[in-house]
Amino acid sequence: MAKKGKGGIPTRLKSTESGHMYHTIKNKQNHPGRMELKKYDPLVRRHVMYKEEKK
Repeated sequence: MAKKGKGGIPTRLKSTESGHMYHTIKNKQNHPGRMELKKYDPLVRRHVMYKEEKK
């Protein structure tokens, strides 16, 4: 889970292939736009793109 108190904004990354989500902290100064990361999706058992979800 995302840790609080580090000065970042908690965000949710949603898989493009399934409904799986990752929770992380985002630094707005380093990533002003939406984050996109390639991470492992345990539901489909492979690496897929995860995109930041709307709040």
